Amino acid sequence: MNAHPLYPRVFQPLDLGFMTLPNRILMGSMHTGLEEEKGGMEKLARFYAERAAGEAGLLVTGGIAPNRAGVVAWGGSRMSSYRHASHHGVIPKAVHAEGGKIVMQILHAGRYAYTPFCVAPSALKAPIGRFKPRALSARGVERTIRDFVHSAVLAREAGYDGVEVMGSEGYLINQFLASETNLRTDQWGGDFERRCRFPEAILSRMREAVGEDFLIMYRLSMLDLVAGGSNWEEIERLAQRVEHAGTNIINTGIGWHEARIPTIATMVPRGGFRFVTKKLMGAVNIPLVTTNRFNDPATCEEALAEGCADMISMARPFLADPHLVKKARLSRAKDINTCIGCNQACLDHVFKRKVSSCLVNPRACHESDFPAIPRPEASQSAADRGGLGGKQLAGRRIAVVGGGPAGMSAALERARLGADVVLFERQAQLGGQFLLAQRIPGKFEFNETIRYFETQLAHLGVDVRLGTVATTEDVAAFDEVVMATGVRPRGLNIPGSDRPEVVSYVDVLNGEVQVGARIAIVGAGGIGFDVADFLTHDADDAGFMASWGVDTSLESRGGLAEAQRRASQREVHMYQRRPGKMGKGLGKTTGWIHRNTLKQRGVKQWSGVSYDRVDDQGFHVTLGDGTSHVHAVDHVVVCAGQVSFVPSDLSHPNLTVIGGAKDATGLDAQRAILEGMVPKG
Repeated sequence: MNAHPLYPRVFQPLDLGFMTLPNRILMGSMHTGLEEEKGGMEKLARFYAERAAGEAGLLVTGGIAPNRAGVVAWGGSRMSSYRHASHHGVIPKAVHAEGGKIVMQILHAGRYAYTPFCVAPSALKAPIGRFKPRALSARGVERTIRDFVHSAVLAREAGYDGVEVMGSEGYLINQFLASETNLRTDQWGGDFERRCRFPEAILSRMREAVGEDFLIMYRLSMLDLVAGGSNWEEIERLAQRVEHAGTNIINTGIGWHEARIPTIATMVPRGGFRFVTKKLMGAVNIPLVTTNRFNDPATCEEALAEGCADMISMARPFLADPHLVKKARLSRAKDINTCIGCNQACLDHVFKRKVSSCLVNPRACHESDFPAIPRPEASQSAADRGGLGGKQLAGRRIAVVGGGPAGMSAALERARLGADVVLFERQAQLGGQFLLAQRIPGKFEFNETIRYFETQLAHLGVDVRLGTVATTEDVAAFDEVVMATGVRPRGLNIPGSDRPEVVSYVDVLNGEVQVGARIAIVGAGGIGFDVADFLTHDADDAGFMASWGVDTSLESRGGLAEAQRRASQREVHMYQRRPGKMGKGLGKTTGWIHRNTLKQRGVKQWSGVSYDRVDDQGFHVTLGDGTSHVHAVDHVVVCAGQVSFVPSDLSHPNLTVIGGAKDATGLDAQRAILEGMVPKG
């Protein structure tokens, strides 16, 4: 077999003896919310089957509890009875029909469970937990081990090719391993050798129960990022014992959920934690998987070439593009819809008990709601789209006005459905609000979405007219007009707001205004936080790992070091009218990162504020306690929200308004892209 011209290591098969994986890409575990939804197993079957067709080398399900105490939340999915196994059967069957292989992750939440039935090695409440757990008795430990083993046996009965045992991220097994969370004095606690007995017993008994031709993967926490976490000597010893217990593959886990260091958000460098797995290479004789912030084939190939791992795990990237591996094999990386690491529609949804999706691919987990799209090997030309819903709009001429996320999505979807599409954009470049977003430190990935849309629009022959302001006359001959003209910044209406030092966030991010050393930011929503980040980024000159306190030598316990953070050279104040915590509306899984970042950089935050005026003295406000305050400023940057923009001089009898042009309230890219899509029917 000839090596792939671009990614020879990615597409090298991995021989496990009883099973051969076709490439080195693992689709990592993601809980989607479908696990608990009515009819969810059938939907999950479609979801995983599409990723198998996209040539992921091995797929891993979301976490499935081995017993009731182990579920993450009420109603959580379990594999503890033959009835559960029967329901799961549709998933491996669908994956196997596409030539793929899939393993079921067994996850016991331990003290992270949001139920009063939660258990742990010791009765210690988690910082992010709701309930204090009950300490497992010695009999309870044995019963839990049996439940893990029984769950693996049932997974085999259901047709899965193996299981992944979740021993990372601060869940139950991790809690047994760490001295801070395991205060036991019996055979399951005390020194490290005894704390290791719990995962070792699970794995050895599991291997005996399922036989030698069933894949067992263990997710090992190699970098806890919490005080009192494991040191490297312990991690290496555990890996060797895990191997000896019958594990076929060790997957890398990075950080407990309670850790205060970002591990998967956009600002984390691509493949930034691969050095951790590399340190373990050679210490065991089974394949190792590295993970976290891999989202493109080139970075995967690079990590494999550096000897960092034997496989690469990607999870969220398979939400963004189920066919990313196949596209890489076909040397069509530019056609990959790249994950931007935003968490907005995946993890944030799951933590709100909603079905997961993807900001850049709303089809994810909702495949049945939209017409299918061509697979990578199929032609995307206008002449060959009939078999996949491409005749739905055949013969129709559609004008899309606005080339931001909503407009690009609308143009692409209608072209896929067979329409003749013209896209009008007044700027010289597509992207809209994404052009601003990519300027924010740590949000460079947004440029990938623009690249994806531009590439697909070109494939489908969409007539993109840049630098063009569409008029009624321009669109008169079209059958339909989609208005996606977006938003405009909301102004500040106080005395002095017309002064030259009062500027819009748009002008700041575009580089049209070079702000001074003393800044007042009006508004503390997502835009305000982004602008504050943009203006204070000079404080993070130590690099990501050093600035967040990650010990890259891996010598310290938990992998923690002193964070090398300093205050920004700029004096920045943020103000909001609403009382209470600032940044309350930020993403559930990333908001804490933004708040922590600005705190470390010395940004002052004021809530419950009334804006009075701007004059020669500066920015005058009345604080929540009724006192007056003047901030001597070089500039006041207005981040006070957005308003819809719909040109008054453009009309059409068949007009559809989407995105920010339809409603600027609570606008985000997720909603904009989704509204551009055409539901099935």
